[in-house]
Amino acid sequence: MASISPLKPAAEGHARNPGMLLDLDVLDRIRVNLSAVERRATTLPGRRTVKKEHQAAWLLKAVTCIDLTTLSGDDTAGRVKRLCAKARQPVRPDVLNALGMDERKITTGAVCVYHSMVETAVEALKGTNIPVAAVSTGFPAGLSPFDLRVKEIEASVSAGAKEIDIVITRGHVLTGNWQALYDEVKSFRAASGDAHMKAILGTGDITTLRNVAKASMVAMMAGADFIKTSTGKESVNATLPVTLVMVRMIREYLEMTGYKVGYKPAGGISTAKDVLNYFIMMKEELGNDWLEPDLFRIGASSLLGDIERQLEHFVTGRYSADFRHPMA
Repeated sequence: MASISPLKPAAEGHARNPGMLLDLDVLDRIRVNLSAVERRATTLPGRRTVKKEHQAAWLLKAVTCIDLTTLSGDDTAGRVKRLCAKARQPVRPDVLNALGMDERKITTGAVCVYHSMVETAVEALKGTNIPVAAVSTGFPAGLSPFDLRVKEIEASVSAGAKEIDIVITRGHVLTGNWQALYDEVKSFRAASGDAHMKAILGTGDITTLRNVAKASMVAMMAGADFIKTSTGKESVNATLPVTLVMVRMIREYLEMTGYKVGYKPAGGISTAKDVLNYFIMMKEELGNDWLEPDLFRIGASSLLGDIERQLEHFVTGRYSADFRHPMA
């Protein structure tokens, strides 16, 4: 049915990023050509499209890369349990059957929750390989006392979180205090232990693409397993220009060190059309390894519903009502 298998085995054998010493000379050499970035990002959707069965295959792949997320002040244990049930069965069985995928075990990449809901999510996902990701370190602002942020990471890991999404102190970026940013992220990585750490840069808050590039590089030098755009709470979240800059830094870091770092856009990605643009950019800029959930995640809450509607349209030729694809 497809040009790629939606369940191709994850890229195997790449070692976890151990980080490196902070190299300020590398940061001094970073330049960003704003007009070139904007031109590349603007023309991408018009130059690359996928249709019909190829689109359906890409959308199934996207499902496996979603960090299904609930980060609301009114979250309850019941909501989280329902979200975990959706993560276990993200696409309706009749749609999968019509696609010839009913025997393939398709789940989301992870479930992402606040620390207080980690144990609930871990219990609800027992017996699956779906990891629980916990947002941490004073999410979303990251301005709580440093020792409390470290303890929050440790508590989430103890509760069973396999992934930790930390937020950096944006002030370190805005003032160019790269040593402080490096030390902070390195401490968070140490506290995460075996749990993989995603460093949220808050790209909507750090004002320039050069800051985005330098913050990306420092986070990777400090040992981040993923770099992530946003908390989803900023006024501007994931964008294609920001993505291009961040994945170019991932490519540069790979060339420098030989280590692969993952990428996670988050916030504002709500339609199937949006997510296909991100997949195309990942393939063109970083290659096929970054089309798998161990190196590419999408932070989203409403995206999955639109993907399901598009898949059902491919199968039936009709768009269904939203209530046929409940999220939780």
